[in-house]
Amino acid sequence: MIINNPISSPTPTTTAGDEAYLPHPAKIVAIKEEAYAINTYTLVFEDETVRQQYRFAAGQFNMLYLPGIGEVAISISSDPAKPEQLGHTIRFAGNVTRAIGRLKVGDVIGLRGPYGSAWPLSRLYDEDLFLVTGGIGLAPLRPIIYSIMRDRRRFGRVVLLYGARTPTDMLYTGEFENWQEHDIQLHTTVDRADAEWRGQVGVVPMLFYHLRLDPRKTIVLTCGPEIMIRFVVYEALARRVPKEKIFLSMERNMKCALGFCGHCQFGPSFICKDGPVLTYAQVEPFFGVEDF
Repeated sequence: MIINNPISSPTPTTTAGDEAYLPHPAKIVAIKEEAYAINTYTLVFEDETVRQQYRFAAGQFNMLYLPGIGEVAISISSDPAKPEQLGHTIRFAGNVTRAIGRLKVGDVIGLRGPYGSAWPLSRLYDEDLFLVTGGIGLAPLRPIIYSIMRDRRRFGRVVLLYGARTPTDMLYTGEFENWQEHDIQLHTTVDRADAEWRGQVGVVPMLFYHLRLDPRKTIVLTCGPEIMIRFVVYEALARRVPKEKIFLSMERNMKCALGFCGHCQFGPSFICKDGPVLTYAQVEPFFGVEDF
């Protein structure tokens, strides 16, 4: 059963038939250390035809494959306007991601995708946007930030609320100044400050306390730990943002990416093909319920 989306998102761009399961070789052309045990890998398809045909929408993910080890779903964290070079920000937390962490520039990995729903870019035009995220949850939002900057006049107020455990755990800090130059209001917080930190200390949802928003023209996009998302939703609802205008990027253990294996089932939907981007109106009956 597929949940009907009250606000349309781009149709998943996947290959039909058996080709959907076939990974294509992609070479690692750059590795950037973002934080402890988190790197961004830039991948380029070795097949020129595949490279020219590949397109993705902000919020979608790929399946990365290492022969003899396994496959893992990773959000695309690069610019949708530059699909010839695909960025994946990876935290080393399991067998496959730790194995990827041992790879070097020039090594080859299998890649198939893109899969899943995306942030509803055209729905965001003329609206005020609150992008709320924690830790590595910034990675799936980074492509929509690039899309916003490229056409900034089409959007209203844009606010990014971002938190991390410590200042050194923050991602993409070298890009913050450029984002702010494109009139994106950046508010950051950490769970634990160090001697040099002069900003906010506390959890991400607390950043709402310092801001005002107009619920009639505000859309919230959020991604991060599920407990954080839950309280972001509560803060948005308390400010009367409609459920249909709160978008979540959900994380589940995705194996096939096509809705066949059932590993990522969430209520009546499958995160890999109905998500990962869903509205709170869609997931409300199951959100926060154990075993869903």
